[in-house]
Amino acid sequence: MDSGLVFTLMWVTIIIVLFFDFTNGFHDASNITGTIIASRSMTPIQAAMLTGVFHFIGPLLGGTAVANTIGGIGDIKGLHAQIALTIVLCGIFGSIFWNIITWWFGMPSSSSHALVGGIAGAILFGAGVDHVNWGMEAFITKGKLTGVTKVILSLFISPIAGFIIGWLLQKFVAFLVSASKPRVNKVFIWAQYISAAGMSFAHGTNDAQKSMGIIALALFLGGSIDKFYVPFWVIMSCAILMTIGNMFGGWRIARTVGFGIFKVRAIHSFNAQMTSAAVIYGAALVGAPVSTTHVANSSVLGIGTATAPKSVKWRKGKEMILTWFITIPGAGLVGGLTYMVVKTVMGL
Repeated sequence: MDSGLVFTLMWVTIIIVLFFDFTNGFHDASNITGTIIASRSMTPIQAAMLTGVFHFIGPLLGGTAVANTIGGIGDIKGLHAQIALTIVLCGIFGSIFWNIITWWFGMPSSSSHALVGGIAGAILFGAGVDHVNWGMEAFITKGKLTGVTKVILSLFISPIAGFIIGWLLQKFVAFLVSASKPRVNKVFIWAQYISAAGMSFAHGTNDAQKSMGIIALALFLGGSIDKFYVPFWVIMSCAILMTIGNMFGGWRIARTVGFGIFKVRAIHSFNAQMTSAAVIYGAALVGAPVSTTHVANSSVLGIGTATAPKSVKWRKGKEMILTWFITIPGAGLVGGLTYMVVKTVMGL
């Protein structure tokens, strides 16, 4: 085994994953700032500064349960280190490619879907179907959620939870303030400093761990650590890169979240952020990777439905469902084909 090549592949993989973490930050920041900006509660700069701080804190305090789930998507630890690292690298490329394309077209796609699809696709093409941890057998025989099954169920259930909780919260809060004077809107404007901070913390906790899991896997495959765990410097690096991405912001998608689904006011923005924060952080506690994009969009759909169903632009909901179905196979195909090209070039 060429130890020099393995070492190089390991660090190239780590650098690419950190770039993915950056794209995740600017891709998903819009899901948090979109409703704030649309409700005119903060300027884009104010929103980016506030959410940036809590994006940084989230990964440092949120644990590594999601990282462990992501790191267990595939069983490639028994492969030659050079092949295993190449598979991971190609999977990340598929994820980044899909993130950039969907960001460019303003599509509310999921970075989480892209990451899972890219890695699973590269493993499928590079190592075979038996090396993907599908998790179906453990789920059927033991009722235990692991691998791809846990990820897909998490990604499927979370937007449904976002819609339902958003609907219920909007009905409840609207009832509480039904007899209030218009100045109550100022309360919701200021309350968004808390709700936006909470959602940013939850997003940093859940999403940064996905990159942590892949980096920890690369370190293990490259022989730099003797067992799978997430070193502190990895946590810190992912927190920094996601925060920088957040500061750049994804204003194309912000227009979709803040303006393209429902005419959002301060009360709606507050409820959407509280709903998203609860769903995303709750998922992080049990190691379930979820899509911030889809949770944020579904919560706005639920809140809009509770307020004025006829005013909801359901076309955006259909676009979200479409991207839900195409992102995992799309990113997986890119990751898999990338591996086939690299395999041919490198003679693996």
